Amino acid sequence: MEAMVEETMFESLKRTYDGKNVFITGHTGFKGAWFIKILKYLGANIKGYSLKPKSENDLFNLIKGETFTDTIISDIRDKPRLIEEVLNFQPDFIFHLAAQPLVKLSYDIPSETFEVNAIGTAYLLDAVRLLKKQCSCVFITTDKVYHNYEWEYPYRENDRLGGYDPYSASKSCAELIIDSYRNSYFNISNYQLHKKGIAVARAGNVIGGGDWADHRLIPDIIKNFIKCKNVIIRNPNSIRPWQHVLEPIIGYLYLAKNLEIKPDAFSDAYNFGPNNSDVLSVKEVVEYCIKQWGSGNYEIIEEKSKLHEAGILKLDISKTIKNLNWIPRYDQYQSISITIDWYLSFIDKPNEISLKTEEQIRNFLENHE
Repeated sequence: MEAMVEETMFESLKRTYDGKNVFITGHTGFKGAWFIKILKYLGANIKGYSLKPKSENDLFNLIKGETFTDTIISDIRDKPRLIEEVLNFQPDFIFHLAAQPLVKLSYDIPSETFEVNAIGTAYLLDAVRLLKKQCSCVFITTDKVYHNYEWEYPYRENDRLGGYDPYSASKSCAELIIDSYRNSYFNISNYQLHKKGIAVARAGNVIGGGDWADHRLIPDIIKNFIKCKNVIIRNPNSIRPWQHVLEPIIGYLYLAKNLEIKPDAFSDAYNFGPNNSDVLSVKEVVEYCIKQWGSGNYEIIEEKSKLHEAGILKLDISKTIKNLNWIPRYDQYQSISITIDWYLSFIDKPNEISLKTEEQIRNFLENHE
C-alpha cells in the first residue's frame, strides 16, 4: 500500500475558499493586505471595504491589491454604503479587520476610536442581519480586550474583558456588541433560520513585512535602521505575544472554515498567539532585529509619557489548539527573521517585493510540518 500523504495547509484551505465570495474590511491595511494576498493564492473572489492606503509603500500598493480585489474605498462608519456593498456582493465569508488600531493614537482621538471600532462593528452586523444567505463571519479584535492585571497568567477566552486606554476599551465594547447581536439575532438555536455563524478572533501583537505604522515596535526599528539612527526603547521589559502576521490570518481562515461546517460548535471567541513558553521582551526583540539586520544600535530612554500601556500581556491558546487544530508554526525568533528578511528584500529589490510576499506565503502554506 502507498503511504497516505498528509495534505498541506494550502490544499486544506483551497478546498474551502476557492471560488467563494469573501468580504473583508480593512483590506488596505498591513494585516489586510497580507490577508487578501493569501485569499488570492487560495482562489477566492475578494471584495474589500476600507480607507485608502496612506502611502505608496503601503503593502496594499506594493502587491497591487487593487488588481485582484473589488476595492471599495469608504469609511466603516458609512452605514448605508457598507450595507449596500455587503448585500450586492452576497458573501460566503466575512472577515472584519477595519479598525483604529493604535493605542497611542486612541488617546488623541478617543471618540473617533470608539466610533470606528465599536459602532463600525455594529454597522457591519446590521448588514449581516439583512443578508439572506448562509455566511460565516469572523470579527477580529485584539489581545488587549482583556482586563489586564499585569500578571504572568496568560489570558483565556472566558476571562474578564476590560480596557484601560480608549483603544482597548473600544475593542471590548465591540466584543459586547458582537455578543449581543449573536444572542439576539444570530442565536445558534435558530441557525436554520438565519444561517449565520459569528466568531471572534483575538490576536496578539502581529509583526511582518510591510508594516510602516507609527508607534509600533518593528516599523520603528526598521525606520531607524534605514536612517542609520539609534532605536529608542522606552519600555525595554514589556512583554507582548509577538507573532508573524501569517500565523493569525491562517488561524482566522481555519476558524471560518470550521464555522461553516459546524456553526454550533465554533460560534465563539478564540485566542491566537505564540506558545506560552515563547516569550521575548521589547529589548530582546530589538537586539535580535539588530543581529538579523547586521547592524544598528539602541538606547533606552525613560518613558516620560503619562499614557498608560500594559507591561505584561500573554494569551492562552490551548482552546484554539484543541478546537481548531491550529498551532504556531514559527517561534518569535523565526518570526523576526522572516520579517527582517522581507524588509531587506524591499530595500534591495523593491519592484520584486510582491513576489517575496507570495514566496513567504507559499513557504508557510505548502510545507508539510
